[in-house]
Amino acid sequence: MSTALATSTREIRLASRPVGRPASDNFELAESPLPALEDGQILVRNLFMSVDPYMRGRMNDVKSYSAPFAVGKALDGGAVGEVVASRSSAHQEGDVVLHSLGWREYAVVDGAAATPARTDLAPASAFLGALGMTGLTAYSGLLKVAEFKPGDAVFVSGAAGAVGSLVGQIAKAMGASRVIGSAGSPAKVARLLELGFDAAFDYHDGPVLDQLQKAAGPAGIDVYFDNVGGEHLEAALAVLNVGGRVAMCGAIGSTTPPNRLRRPTT
Repeated sequence: MSTALATSTREIRLASRPVGRPASDNFELAESPLPALEDGQILVRNLFMSVDPYMRGRMNDVKSYSAPFAVGKALDGGAVGEVVASRSSAHQEGDVVLHSLGWREYAVVDGAAATPARTDLAPASAFLGALGMTGLTAYSGLLKVAEFKPGDAVFVSGAAGAVGSLVGQIAKAMGASRVIGSAGSPAKVARLLELGFDAAFDYHDGPVLDQLQKAAGPAGIDVYFDNVGGEHLEAALAVLNVGGRVAMCGAIGSTTPPNRLRRPTT
């Protein structure tokens, strides 16, 4: 028995721009009609969506690497869903795909903008994490940018986040001699140790340099994966061995423009 296709979708819209921490009244649940499928398009029923830190920046009306969300319009972001109708030769009904129109129940997506999610290999939600953008960032940043080698000692700042936690696990799996992580609470530190980090510390407990030197010991570090900048970056550079490498992924704790940062000379 056939099931009628959805002609409308519920979606989350940005009702107003938040000041500080977003609140529920900054968002609204609304219903919107779905356009008819055109050649090359697919209708996707979303199963999972990703809520990522960069989305808070997009709620501000400022110029950035990603366009700001528009007030009164649906938000968007990474999502995984099932194709329920298709006019694309690349996707069939029943396929599970990764795309960028989250924050809604149904989405009309260009087939070329949807990537197959191999649910025979991993759960659908994994394609928004370890097998998605955060996993690719961790993998390429560690192996391609920082040129990690087995035996390297690795320090990851902001290590309890989606990217940082994967960096540490990949490093351990590929033969790191030691993996150290920093985080912002005792619970996060405990989680890093559960994930296999050799050492972890709460940056609220004292100067980052002192805690990093204690965790690294006289062997120092060979790779720093930076999600924070600021004091973390300065501490890492002080402990970095000659020939060490830094992958600069984020600088949320930095107050110094990147072009003014200099590595200490010896």
